[in-house]
Amino acid sequence: MALQLMVGAVVSGINIMIHALVTVGAIGIARSAGLRDTARPRLHLMAVMVATAAVLMVAHTLEIFVWTLAYSMVGVAPADSDLLYFAFVNYTTLGYGDITPVQEWRLEGPMTAMNGILLFGWTTAVLFEVLRKTLEHLAAIDTSGFSSAARSQRAAAGPTA
Repeated sequence: MALQLMVGAVVSGINIMIHALVTVGAIGIARSAGLRDTARPRLHLMAVMVATAAVLMVAHTLEIFVWTLAYSMVGVAPADSDLLYFAFVNYTTLGYGDITPVQEWRLEGPMTAMNGILLFGWTTAVLFEVLRKTLEHLAAIDTSGFSSAARSQRAAAGPTA
């Protein structure tokens, strides 16, 4: 049991590091993209959110591959099992139960699920924060009710009498 917990903790730690690196990168990119002055703030917000979500989904997929590799290295499931599928089912807490771990590695499934729940929660928090910050910035640059393009057009037209 101690070996199962140790393997699960190591793989979870690796995945937390991956998620931290991707999160820092995604937030940096979202911050720089979100701070741009834009003529179409809603489209801009949507682009920032879609890009952030896509990057974080890639991170989750990579983390599932890490679990798959660990499963393969220690022999978590019977030899003819689809380990990638098994890792996805555990990580997402779907739990079909059509593949079951071998007796001596049965704690790896719940460890994978615990890691997945934690990282999905983290992703939700990141997406919410990116949305909040981008909306905050867009509101700051559009306090008069006009986008920057509309303000530029008004400034170019000159003062009105």
